[in-house]
Amino acid sequence: MNSEKKQKTADLLTVCFKAGKAVKGFDSTKEAVETGKAYTVLAAVDASEKTVKEVRFICGKYDVPVIVTELEKADIGRLCGKETAVIAVCDKGFAGGFLRIAEK
Repeated sequence: MNSEKKQKTADLLTVCFKAGKAVKGFDSTKEAVETGKAYTVLAAVDASEKTVKEVRFICGKYDVPVIVTELEKADIGRLCGKETAVIAVCDKGFAGGFLRIAEK
């Protein structure tokens, strides 16, 4: 991991997973958004355009922000044990942390 932003995202995501406040995978993320459990959704930088478009559409209906991170699917796989393109953050505090990192 090269950039500071990418490293901060990875560090926060690691803590978020250990706290059990994130769900991974498209279907789980979609369910978390639709049930009001997701506060933000993270997408991998190498997620397909179709996946990002679908996530933005679903999140748009429920007013959930989407952040395209600098992390690749493989990076996420190393952090959480499963290579995935999307993650729902199910904690307001963690979501705020990711939004602050994205704004920098």
